[in-house]
Amino acid sequence: MLSHSQIRHITSLKQKKFREKYDEFIAEGEKIVLELIQSNYILSGIFTTIPGTKACVEEAQEKRIPVYEITNREMERISGLSTPGPVLAVVKIPPAVVTSQSTLIRSSPIDRRTSSLLLVLDDIRDPGNLGTIIRIADWFGINPIVCSENSVDQFNPKVVQATMGSIARIKVFYRDLVSFLKEFQGTIPIYGTFLKGENIYTSHLNPSGMILIGNESHGISADLHPFITTRLRIPSFNEQPGAESLNASVATAIVCSEFRRRYIL
Repeated sequence: MLSHSQIRHITSLKQKKFREKYDEFIAEGEKIVLELIQSNYILSGIFTTIPGTKACVEEAQEKRIPVYEITNREMERISGLSTPGPVLAVVKIPPAVVTSQSTLIRSSPIDRRTSSLLLVLDDIRDPGNLGTIIRIADWFGINPIVCSENSVDQFNPKVVQATMGSIARIKVFYRDLVSFLKEFQGTIPIYGTFLKGENIYTSHLNPSGMILIGNESHGISADLHPFITTRLRIPSFNEQPGAESLNASVATAIVCSEFRRRYIL
């Protein structure tokens, strides 16, 4: 049975200020929790409904992670989902993410000699979009991701949920993008996605570089435009007036796929 203090603590992690205060976040769902157990993340505890989930419990017990059996009613109280699953984990935010983002991003440079790509996200506000983009990066082997400081928090429960476990593998850093892009200006290609630009399917694409994805409504911030070496657009094949633009995560998937298709297949 959960104590009132445990319930308060877990539910508080749905808010960014408490995630920052306690350096913890929550993850829900068998697949996501299992992948976090098997990763380098440290789990403070796993909460599972009776009879719970065998795979998660067994893995947790092997790693000596505390497992708490709770009722369906208790799960409803701590879950952030409209239909709670059978397992929820409280996970430690890695100390390196908390204390030294700028140092770590410098330790993950883009190798100009290989097909290294880096996703840079400008003011992505929708949790579902960020979570899906993290999952897309995992699929296409792009790691890490750099976000602007005003982008949604990677440990937002909705972001974590949308990653479907990819958060266990993809590093996400938050930087001031103007100063960050200045570090690479003139040394590698920086591609930006626009409604008007070169057709991505006929443009020359370098196997190494940065792909800059803009805000869902306003696109890429004007102060980042000077750093972009190539403006790319995904052409519409609808001859009649149709959708004005693509969802940010959909556009990211198409762009990443085209870059990888050129040099891997």
